[in-house]
Amino acid sequence: MQQLRKTITAIFVVAVIVNYPWELAQTPLYEGMGNFRRMLWHCFAASLGDGLLVLLIFGVGWAVLGRRDWYAQPGIRGYALMLAAGLAIAVAVEWVAVGIARRWTYNDRMPIVPLLGVGLAPVAQMLLLPPLVFRVVAAWRGNTVNDMGDRNSPER
Repeated sequence: MQQLRKTITAIFVVAVIVNYPWELAQTPLYEGMGNFRRMLWHCFAASLGDGLLVLLIFGVGWAVLGRRDWYAQPGIRGYALMLAAGLAIAVAVEWVAVGIARRWTYNDRMPIVPLLGVGLAPVAQMLLLPPLVFRVVAAWRGNTVNDMGDRNSPER
């Protein structure tokens, strides 16, 4: 249980660290980001939410693939799961936040994904960053495969 707690903490921390610069970089695509202090705080809060969303992808992977260290060597199924879950999560969050709750608003510079009607930047974020987060965490936590193909994982 201690290993699982460490893995969850590592995933969350790395996800927040990786997502924060992305959040800052995409601020020109949203309305109301003129105040620098507000922008820094808003992006930090958003990166905390992103960390939770990456944990959700971790949980889905564990449930579907049946291994809590699935992210260390995800293979085609694991990467497909990351992409499918990331897409579903990003679209759902954007639909609710922009369309229903009106938590944020895109400006004219935000490219919109055809048919989905959501911003490209937040969708790309949930497609590209979770695999990076999982790769960093796997390396950091020592989840490796040795020359004989045996897994050296603290999760087992």
